[in-house]
Amino acid sequence: MLPKVTVEFRVNGAARKVDAYPMERLLDVLREKLGLTGTKEGCGEGECGACSVLVDGELANSCLMPVLQAAGCEILTVEGLAKNGRLHPLQEAFANGGGAQCGICTPGMILASYQILERWPHPTEQQIREGLAGNLCRCTGYQKIFDAVRQASEA
Repeated sequence: MLPKVTVEFRVNGAARKVDAYPMERLLDVLREKLGLTGTKEGCGEGECGACSVLVDGELANSCLMPVLQAAGCEILTVEGLAKNGRLHPLQEAFANGGGAQCGICTPGMILASYQILERWPHPTEQQIREGLAGNLCRCTGYQKIFDAVRQASEA
């Protein structure tokens, strides 16, 4: 096994430094070393999107990304969306509109939705569907998630 290395990056706007094995998953580093447990492990194979985070503004499956690959990057997790104790409009829309049920997919869905709204402030139904295509949910049937993205785009 390779020795641990010090990896530096920014997480939710703050400079962070961790000692980790180079091939340790970003997901595990976020959850176990940084205490950011909002990021969830769903499948562990990059198929479900539950572990999605934004790395330099691009959606990434943190279960597939070695932490060393994130060195020097800006990482945004679901915890980083809330500001000054107030939920982001997307988080509010998911909570108020039933877009969040069991909660496993929710952080990844919210970050994928955030990326959609960054690209298209008023997305079409097709843009929402395509933007969320890599995120799976077993609870909502998706319509309430689509509605939450539309609601947040109006906020």
